[in-house]
Amino acid sequence: MFSCDVVVIGGGAAGLMSAMVAGQRGRRVVLIEHAKRVGKKILMSGGGRCNFTNLYAGPDNYLSSNPHFCKSALARYTPADFIALVERHRIAYHEKELGQLFCDESSKDIVRMLLSECETAGVNILTECAVRSVESLEGDGFVIDTARGRFQTESLVIASGGLSIPKMGATGFGYALARQFGLSVVDTRAGLVPLTLSGTPLEDWEGLPGIAIDAAATANGTDFRGGLLWTHRGFSGPSILQISSYWKSGDTLHLNLLPELDAADDLLSARRDQPRLRLRQWLDARLPGRLAQRLCARFFEDRPLAQLRDAALREIGQQLNAWPIVVSGTEGYRTAEVTLGGVDTRELSSSTMESRRVPGLYFVGEVVDVTGWLGGYNFQWAWASAQAAGAAV
Repeated sequence: MFSCDVVVIGGGAAGLMSAMVAGQRGRRVVLIEHAKRVGKKILMSGGGRCNFTNLYAGPDNYLSSNPHFCKSALARYTPADFIALVERHRIAYHEKELGQLFCDESSKDIVRMLLSECETAGVNILTECAVRSVESLEGDGFVIDTARGRFQTESLVIASGGLSIPKMGATGFGYALARQFGLSVVDTRAGLVPLTLSGTPLEDWEGLPGIAIDAAATANGTDFRGGLLWTHRGFSGPSILQISSYWKSGDTLHLNLLPELDAADDLLSARRDQPRLRLRQWLDARLPGRLAQRLCARFFEDRPLAQLRDAALREIGQQLNAWPIVVSGTEGYRTAEVTLGGVDTRELSSSTMESRRVPGLYFVGEVVDVTGWLGGYNFQWAWASAQAAGAAV
């Protein structure tokens, strides 16, 4: 049996970060990863350039059953702190939009940086190492039985991630382990995920896959503006991925197809100035041609604006600014970027991520019931929560 101070299970962003921080404090750290390599989700993120943080990350950008829980960790490890680490390793980066920071070259730069820091800190990283069981030593640490032997440790950090993108090895390990030790787990579901349609709602938009516009999506009193993309099964794009974390089964989604306009007022003005202008022509000037054609073929009668009464124009405009969509579901964990829900924050210390009922047991990153918006926020939570645990183990 191997003895160490800290075992970290999970070789993603939060796992590498917590191992690094603990190792820098002189702790003897073993990081266990079941896959062939660490950092797989880092490597695929941001189209291969890793949206590693967001300049504006703050508590309001996160969903949780306890929205106050993330405040402590986020305040003590900020985007500026991670940027300083990136700059120390001379990794070139840029701001794409809305505070989203990406590597200029490759996501591999972030993985190399974390591995370099772990190596310097003396972290022992074991890949292709499946965990068979975890046992508590009744307040005196844990024994972890793995495919590479048994490890006894004082502190155990669970950084195993969520259920999103199972083809990359995502499992429910962290949730099962939490339940094993009597911790509550908030029900999980796919987040930052495309939405699907079926039946008539899907038929309404057939022939439009690949079309993208700037739009705003609203559900449950929350709205996001950004790209909207038609797919073969429904909708995707940044505005949809964002709102998917707030939409729940049974909710109606509303899409503002012309967020720059009060469409009703614009139609009334157009009728006054160009009474012979047809509705299709008005739509063509503001939306992609195929979309304008579909709207007239399926929903609106293409007539000269002069032939449409005020009430009819207002109704068309209001629909364009708040189009009700009956969503059938989501694409699920297969394509979801994150997992909503997770280990109940009431079970954890907000300052250290340690279990309140099992001394020495910590949970960090996506496995916790804290989920960020699209745009680097989830990486910042990984860094911040891992820093909190790594500084405490």
